[in-house]
This record gives sequence, C-alpha cells and structure tokens, in this order.
Amino acid sequence: MVQERDINGIIKDLLEIGVIDSTTTVTNKMNGTTDGLVYTLTVNEEPKYVLKLDSPENISLVEQLHLTYRDSPLLPKLHYTEPAKTFIVYSYITGTTHYNRGSKISWLTLLVNELLNHYEIYEQTEKWGRLAAQRDSWREFNERSVEGARNNLGDLLPIEDYYKVKSLIESTSKVNEKYLLHGDTGVHNFVFHESALTGVIDPSPMVGPVIYDFTYAFCSSPDDLNLETLFAAFDLLNHEEMDRSRLIEEVILQLYCRIGICVKVHPHDLDGYLKAWGYWKVLIP
Repeated sequence: MVQERDINGIIKDLLEIGVIDSTTTVTNKMNGTTDGLVYTLTVNEEPKYVLKLDSPENISLVEQLHLTYRDSPLLPKLHYTEPAKTFIVYSYITGTTHYNRGSKISWLTLLVNELLNHYEIYEQTEKWGRLAAQRDSWREFNERSVEGARNNLGDLLPIEDYYKVKSLIESTSKVNEKYLLHGDTGVHNFVFHESALTGVIDPSPMVGPVIYDFTYAFCSSPDDLNLETLFAAFDLLNHEEMDRSRLIEEVILQLYCRIGICVKVHPHDLDGYLKAWGYWKVLIP
C-alpha cells in the first residue's frame, strides 16, 4: 500500500516547476481501484487535474500507457510524471463513472474506435497477465482468473458451470501477440457525460490480447449482454481475427469471472448478471 505523503509539499513542488499555478488547490481525495492514492486538484473552483500517487512500478506503467496511446481521445492528458515515479498528474475529465451511460453499443463503439483500435504490440519482455503478478502463459492467467471466480461464487452457480467454463480455457488461451492493455476497462472506470463516453481512467496496465479488454468492457455491466450487441461492437475491432464461436467462448469465460467479481464488489448487479448467465451458458457446446 502506498504511504500517504505530504500533499502540500507535492503541490509546492508542482508550483515551482510550473505544472500548476498558484490558484490550484486540493479539494478531494478519491478512491482508486488500485493501491494508489488519488486526489482532485481544482482551479477557480473547477476540477482540472488528478494527482495519483502509487508505486514506481505502477506509475511507470501508467505513464507508458498514456504515452503509447497519447492519440486516444478517451485517455486523459498526461501533464507530469515525477522523476522518481512516485506520482503523476493528468487532466480531470468531467462526468460520472458507471451511471447515466446510455446504451452499451454506443459506448462500446466509442471504446473500440477511440481506444482499443489504438493498441500496439508490446515488444518488451514482461510476461502475460497483470504486471503485478506476471504469468508464463495466457493460459495460466486464465486459469487463475477462473479459480478466483469459483472461490468467490461458492455455491451460487452449479459446479457443472465451473467445469463448463474450465473446459474453455484451452481454446481461449491460444494467443501469440502481446499488447499493452489498460487492464481494467469496466464501466467503473468509464467517464460518462450527457449519456456519452468521454473518458477512460484508472488503468491497471497489463500484457495480453486485445480481446481481453474488449470482453472485459462488454461484461462490465449486466445490461445488453446479448449476441447482437457483442457482434456489432466486435465487427469494429481492428486487432482480432476469430470466428464467432471462439468469441462466444471468450465472453462466457469473462462473464463467469465478472460474476465472481460482482459477488464481492457490485452485489447490486448480481440479479442482472445471473439472468445473463442463463442466456450465455447454454451456448457452450
């Protein structure tokens, strides 16, 4: 866990190097989805910047993600990275996360066109999976994800469902190219303004196939979890070539894992996810 630092001292340093001006104040400490600390910086009573403190490893990866995909209109502008990689400053995006998001096909279309289609192959040596817990193979990452979901679900779903999902791991793990992914592309990290997607925040960078961020986003809310929405959005994705039966398997595995997260973090969505699960699980051969 990142230790809280003297925020006033950080603000003073940012003033001295000209990143912010003298009217900037710290107005809010926010809850991030990682171990980092996140603050809103306000100028003339309007939120303008976000200050994020985290481990040097995580800050370096977040900086790399922002620099690699600087042309994506959905990522906030990166203003400053502290040389020791203990904090970054990026622009504040007006709106709310999770709610008032409009139709899934609308925001998925924007996500694909304005972020996922910007993704690039990752040439460095990191292994597959979340960079805080790297894996030798994508299969190993999928296995751990499914086992974690099963532990969270307990008796909520039949054991037969677990075995069905487990049987999909081999086919969904056949990937070659590694991409630098946002790693947490869910509605909880999507900023919506006037029912439109305007930003994607709080990355947990990882190495994997683009289909991971795509299906993660698709499964991140229980609404419109249907084949029509899936196929319409997937047809816009430039990076992935796979037949529709494989795509359905990817979604089923991701959805199972998402329900496992939902039980612990978003229990208010559980009824919707269980209804969706009944729709999808019968599509497993």
